[in-house]
Amino acid sequence: MKKFLQNKKLLSTFIVIIVIFTVLGGSVSLRNKRNAPLLVQSLGNDIVALGTRIVDVPVGLISGGLNSAHEILNAQDENNHLKRQITNLGQTKVRNASLEKENRQLKAALNLKDTLSGYTLINASVISRAPDTWSDLLTINKGSSSGIKKNMAVMCGGGVIGRIVEADAVSSKVELITTTDESANRFSVQADAANGKTVHGIITVTANNQLAFTQVVDGRKLKAGTKVYTSGMGGNSPKGLLIGTVTQTTHDSFGLSDQIRIKPAGDISDPSVVTVIERQVAN
Repeated sequence: MKKFLQNKKLLSTFIVIIVIFTVLGGSVSLRNKRNAPLLVQSLGNDIVALGTRIVDVPVGLISGGLNSAHEILNAQDENNHLKRQITNLGQTKVRNASLEKENRQLKAALNLKDTLSGYTLINASVISRAPDTWSDLLTINKGSSSGIKKNMAVMCGGGVIGRIVEADAVSSKVELITTTDESANRFSVQADAANGKTVHGIITVTANNQLAFTQVVDGRKLKAGTKVYTSGMGGNSPKGLLIGTVTQTTHDSFGLSDQIRIKPAGDISDPSVVTVIERQVAN
C-alpha cells in the first residue's frame, strides 16, 4: 500500500510536469503562428500600459517640480554668491584706492625730509574730521608729547594745508587754510613776480570757497603757474613752505587790490597722513 501511494505521487508529479511543458510549448507555438496576441493577453498588456501612464504622469510632474525647485534654489544660491563677490570686489577696490592714496601721501612726506632739511618734521595720521567743520578743522593722532606745538604749519601731499591751533598730549587740532572763520590766523605768503620783485600778501578764502592771495599791490605781474610760498612774516610759520600755484588774477569787490586765485599744492580734500613742520633753531 505504501509503495502504491509513493508510485502514485511520482506519477502525479510526472503528469503535472508533462502538462506544464505541453502548455508552454503550445503557447509558444500558438504565439508564433498568430499575427496578434490573444485577447486576454492584449487586454492585460493595455491595462498594464495604461496603469503605467497614469502613475508616470503625477510622478513625472512631481519629479519635474522637485528638479525645478532644486534648480531655483541653486540659482538663488549662485546669485547670492555672485552678489557677495561683487560687494567684496567693490570693498576691495575702495580699500585699494584708499591705500594707494595713503601711500602717495607717505611718499610725499618722505620727500619732505629731503627738501626741508632745515626743519623738524613730525608725521601724523588724521583720526577725525567732522562733517559740519569739514573745511575748517581736522584732528591728528600726535600732540605735545610728540613735540607738536600751537601754530606749527601742517603739510600733506607736498603743500601746506593748515596749522596747529590746539595741541593736547596725544592729539592736536589742525585749522585748515580753507577755513571760512573770519578770525582765523591766516598765512602770510609771497611769490616772485615776472619783473623779479617779490610780491607779499595773505591767504584767504573767496565766497565760492577758493583760495586767494589777497592784499596784493600790482598782483597782475604774477603769471599763471607762479608758485606761492609762506613768507615767514609774523613768526607763526616757517618761510619757504609751498602753498600752491597762481591760476588767475582778478580785482576784489572794491577794486582796491588784486585778488589772485590759488590752486592748493597740498591734499586738502582727503588727507590721511600729514607732516607737522617746525624750523630748527640754529645753535
